[in-house]
Amino acid sequence: MRIKVRKKSELKEHQVTPEGVYHQRRRIVQGLGLGAAALSLPAGANVLSNLLGKEETAAPSSRMPLTFERPEAYQPALTPTAEKVATSYNNFYEFGTDKSDPLRYSQGLQTRPWTIEIDGEVDKPQTIDVWAWLEKQQLEERIYRHRCVEAWSMVIPWLGVPLANIIKAANPTSKAKYVAFETLYDPEQMRGQASRFVGGGIDYPYVEGLRIDEAMNPLSLLVVGMYGKTLPNQNGAPVRLVVPWKYGFKGIKSIVRITLTERQPPCTWNQLASYEYGFYANVNPNVDHPRWSQASERVIGEGGLFGSQRQPTLMFNGYEEEVASLYAGMDLRKFY
Repeated sequence: MRIKVRKKSELKEHQVTPEGVYHQRRRIVQGLGLGAAALSLPAGANVLSNLLGKEETAAPSSRMPLTFERPEAYQPALTPTAEKVATSYNNFYEFGTDKSDPLRYSQGLQTRPWTIEIDGEVDKPQTIDVWAWLEKQQLEERIYRHRCVEAWSMVIPWLGVPLANIIKAANPTSKAKYVAFETLYDPEQMRGQASRFVGGGIDYPYVEGLRIDEAMNPLSLLVVGMYGKTLPNQNGAPVRLVVPWKYGFKGIKSIVRITLTERQPPCTWNQLASYEYGFYANVNPNVDHPRWSQASERVIGEGGLFGSQRQPTLMFNGYEEEVASLYAGMDLRKFY
C-alpha cells in the first residue's frame, strides 16, 4: 500500500510534527514569550490559528439532508459539539496540517461519482457505487464521543450504517483476520498529497486497519453524514470510518478501498512513528503518548483548543462495557 517504514532513530520531532508547523510554532511562541509550556502542546494543536486569530474564508460544500432513525441505544445524554466547530476544527492532512486547512482547501474535492472496492479474503468481491448504495440504506444517527490522540475531544451525531453490514455482504473467508482501509489518492485534488511539506511528511495514500472482530463490533460505523446531512468534504466525504473507542486517527476518511486480509495491515501513523501511534490506538488514560499525557482531554468549544474545558479521559473513551472483552488478556501497554 505504498507505506515506507522508518526506523525510530530516523525520526526527529519535526518529522512527527509537520516541519513547517514545528518551525513556525517556535518562532511565534518565542516571539510572544510563551516559553516551553506552549511548545509541549500536542502536534497539530492549531497553535498558529488560535494565536493569530486566522479567519476562515472557504465556502462550505453543498450538503444534502438525510433520512435516518435514532436508535435509543445510541442517543446518550451528551450535548453535541456545535456543528460549526466540528466541521471547522479537525485533522485531514491530505489538505494541510492546520485545523482550519481541511475546511479551507477541501471544498473542490469531487465526491461524485465515488466507488469503494471491497476485495481480499472474500467470496463476493464488490465495487460499490456509494451514492446508489446510500439510497438503499437504513441510516442511523449515533451520538458518539470523539477523542483525538492530541488529547482533545468532541461529541458528534454521526449518520451511517454498521460496518459489519458491508463486510457480511462480501462474505469473508475463514482467512479474513483483519480489515484494511485506504483513502482516495489524488494529488491534483488533495494538496497535502502533492507536497510532503503541506501534507505532514506522510507517504500517501492514507491507510488504516482493524482486527475483524473490532470491525464487526456493533459500535463500528461506516459514516456518510453528520448533523442530519451528508458529510462535508473536510470531515471525510462521502464516506468515512468511525470507531468511537479508538483515537480519531483510526477513523479513516474518503474511503475508496476495503480489503479483508489474513495479516495485520499497515497503518499510516503506526508506520510513520510506531513508538508513538500503535496499531490498536484504543483510548486509554493509563497509557500516555510519549510527548503528552492522555489522562485528561480538552473538550473543544467555540474558542477551539484555548477556549475548551478539561475533563478526565474515560477508558475506551467511555465504551468499556461494549469493547473491553475484545482485549481480554492483552497487555494494553504493549498493544497500545
